Amino acid sequence: MESLGDILKRIAANASSQTAGRPDEGTQLEGAQEDDFPSCLICGGRGWVRRRVSLGHPDFGQLFPCQCLQEQTRNELRSRLHRYSNLGHLADITFATLRDRAASDPGRRRLWERALQASEEFAVTPEGWIVLSGPGGTGKTSLAAAIANARLQSEKPVFFITVPDLLDHLRSAYAPDSPMTYDQLFEQVRNNPLLVLDDLGAHNTTPWAQEKLLQVLNHRFNGKLPTVITLQCPVEDLDPALRTRLQAQPFSRIFELGNRVGDTPLLEVIGGLGDHMLDRMTFENFEVTGRAGATSRQKDTLKAAHDGALNLALRNEGWLLLSGVPGCGKTHLSVAVLNRQVDEGRPCVFAFVPALMDRLRSSLDEDSDTSYDKELDKIKRSPLLVLDDLGAETTRPWAEEKLFQILDYRYNTWMPTIINTISSMEVLDESRPRIASRFKDPRVNSVHIEAADYRDQGSGSPPSSRQTRTTAPKPRRRAGP
Repeated sequence: MESLGDILKRIAANASSQTAGRPDEGTQLEGAQEDDFPSCLICGGRGWVRRRVSLGHPDFGQLFPCQCLQEQTRNELRSRLHRYSNLGHLADITFATLRDRAASDPGRRRLWERALQASEEFAVTPEGWIVLSGPGGTGKTSLAAAIANARLQSEKPVFFITVPDLLDHLRSAYAPDSPMTYDQLFEQVRNNPLLVLDDLGAHNTTPWAQEKLLQVLNHRFNGKLPTVITLQCPVEDLDPALRTRLQAQPFSRIFELGNRVGDTPLLEVIGGLGDHMLDRMTFENFEVTGRAGATSRQKDTLKAAHDGALNLALRNEGWLLLSGVPGCGKTHLSVAVLNRQVDEGRPCVFAFVPALMDRLRSSLDEDSDTSYDKELDKIKRSPLLVLDDLGAETTRPWAEEKLFQILDYRYNTWMPTIINTISSMEVLDESRPRIASRFKDPRVNSVHIEAADYRDQGSGSPPSSRQTRTTAPKPRRRAGP
């Protein structure tokens, strides 16, 4: 293996020779053959040229490499860099081949697009560390390989290696007949201009292995050397010393690419939540104090709702009950919480209550794709559940019973839950007393947003979910539940 220092010297030598100039006659050097570049019309197959400059010019009479020779040198350099990169069969993976790759699950798709954009930007200007985390098959290695290949296209050195292979190579370098000494290999890994470590966490966690990895990462962290790291295990499962380096924001950025709970979708949407809403409904663009026409009291309730939603998103615990007129911001805040959960790889369910009741009814049919028990269990056990527009469903005993089962289970297990409703507590207490009793628990953060519909104020906030509900399934009126 050629050392990184030799490669960098060759790059510098090539760069210094690639100066522009108008070629003169081709000049053959001793040892060069005329058929080395037979197709070149500039040098006539000699590989070297003189420039047409006046007598006394520093370049007068000097020889310079022809374009054909420069291209041959660049090709040789790319070939050498590719061999050094250790990419192997991953050499064909580029960002162009990955852009059309998108999961059907909107949560995973959002994570993929976010990580893809960050990886493309990193490949242009590698600064800091980028960590790609997620279970197998989510595209971590593909993104890391695309970054490496983009750097090779720019004729920049990169070294790609899986962590178990790296440790094996370091062990074998101790052998007397090793083609490269341990110190040589270790230095190339520690000081490479761009290092890609694939599958961190997949190695045997012996004290020696942990020590070597920590030495590499500490050196690159202290030297601010660009590094790409992929890992299948959660960052929290790593050795504390390694974890602190990977979580050192903003120098190191972590991108989740999927959840680790089997095949559970990251985001299950049941009625009335479009991709454009996921993109636009965030905490950052939620209008609190700047909403047009809002009174001081209304702004206070908007801030209380915002702070309650943000607290639930950060702590991933508790219940939040948001009430208020349509368009006051309930759905916006709920989706903002969903976005935070998805970004951290946590599965969640958004359910427009009338559409949820319709799906549960449909699952009772003999020809249903999924069983009723499976559908109900998925809603009850979701790590985060958002029930949007409670009270808009058809008021039948069956529907109330199903909602009570869902909420009672989540209340007893105290799983993170957000409920949005236009109904006041008095109305809920009268129409759904068993459900309302759960909302009266002092642990439930209940916020009544007194602000008016922002669409009547011309605030320009993102559209609420009500604007897409014309396409949501309507509860079927039929015999039975």
